[in-house]
Amino acid sequence: METESRSEEHKEPPVETSEPDRRQTTRERGDRSEAPCGSTEEAREPSEREPESCAAEGNPAETKCPCDPETEGGGSGWKEARKLRKTNSWKMVRFQDPSEERDVVERDSAAESLFPDQAPKEWTSSTFEELFAAEEWQDITENRLLRKKVLESSDPSGPSPSWGQEVTVKMQCVLEDRTVVEKDSKLVFVIGEGDVNQALEECVMSMQMGEVSLLLADSQYAYGLLGREPDVPAWAPLLYQLQLLDFRDKPDPLTLPVADRIRIGNQKRERGNFHFQREEYSLAARAYSMALSVLTTRSGDGGDDGVKVDEEEEVREYRVKCLNNLAAAQLKLEQYEEALGTSRDVLTLEQNNVKALFRTGKLLSDKGEYKEAMEVLKKALKLEPTTKAIHAELSKLVRRQLGGKDVQEWSSKQAEVLGDNIAPFLVPKKKKPAGISWKFILGALLVALGSLVTSVILTARN
Repeated sequence: METESRSEEHKEPPVETSEPDRRQTTRERGDRSEAPCGSTEEAREPSEREPESCAAEGNPAETKCPCDPETEGGGSGWKEARKLRKTNSWKMVRFQDPSEERDVVERDSAAESLFPDQAPKEWTSSTFEELFAAEEWQDITENRLLRKKVLESSDPSGPSPSWGQEVTVKMQCVLEDRTVVEKDSKLVFVIGEGDVNQALEECVMSMQMGEVSLLLADSQYAYGLLGREPDVPAWAPLLYQLQLLDFRDKPDPLTLPVADRIRIGNQKRERGNFHFQREEYSLAARAYSMALSVLTTRSGDGGDDGVKVDEEEEVREYRVKCLNNLAAAQLKLEQYEEALGTSRDVLTLEQNNVKALFRTGKLLSDKGEYKEAMEVLKKALKLEPTTKAIHAELSKLVRRQLGGKDVQEWSSKQAEVLGDNIAPFLVPKKKKPAGISWKFILGALLVALGSLVTSVILTARN
């Protein structure tokens, strides 16, 4: 029986962002009005571009890969009723409930400073090389690649945020040419959960309440080799101006209203998608796992009484998306057993989820559990009979079952009803026409040659 390596690559298209993300990011860049490229599904996502998938325009079933990571999809009635909207918070998407009194401040120009009364020379004109060498700056790290300068101090003996606490900061960020690339008047994140880059997490732990500081971050503490398309180049250091507004213990998700859990869960999921696009799969898996810990309708006492039906359905839908994305990241990390368990978790919530069925069938086939794999893949094929990836996997499974011998090929032709019979999709290989034996050809040549010699001799005698 043929066995194939479990390390065979599971090809997964990159997660992409949604069309609302493009509009939001463009607004934040203000004067830099060029549309972003390469990050969303109408800017990159049919994987998170607006429905999250890798389908192209036209017939999505023919081009969509059932193993694509999940992203924002089309809205249903109850989801539109909620109208969660994305705020101006650079690449990290936050969701705000419109019922809140405080409105999101829309800024039409990136040149508008959040700190109009504090514009020191370091912020406006100094080169980054000068700032990295300046003596009056404090080193946050020993390698002098993360430095800060206090512009407005508070009580130096006051407490500072610590690992795992939730902080609120006002911040803006520029490149060395002073192009604004990040800006948020009220950015909320939990230290250590990867909601923001390492530079911000390290810096806020050295600040006191109300402090205003400049933060100079080398690229290895920001966006590194990859940068952040389309506005932060590779290996670009960043200069931040930020103020610590508040910090507190992280709230227990089970004590929050379901609407807040959905908002926070989506924030974590979007951050996971950001890391997945950058091929930072470990960080993506961690973000998806944290989103799943928040996306629940259970209360602190273990019950779920009083939860509205539409909220329960919304939580379930987002859990399915997070689980599918987590499975995609686990496959990239070659964590096959974990990916199989995660895919099965999806099927307990949504038994006809084609992505989860495809991944489950593929992983079972790779494990050698061919009978169960065939049942799962046939179910996926009945749901999406024109998806080529499922046909290809079934063809591979048939070859494995028959030991890699001369077997029938899996045809991608359309079938009206499949049922339990896979014969409509099997076509025998065309037999090559029998060729002429080389022995026959050699014999004919010898007879012809003998005849030619005989005729020459007879002619010579005559």
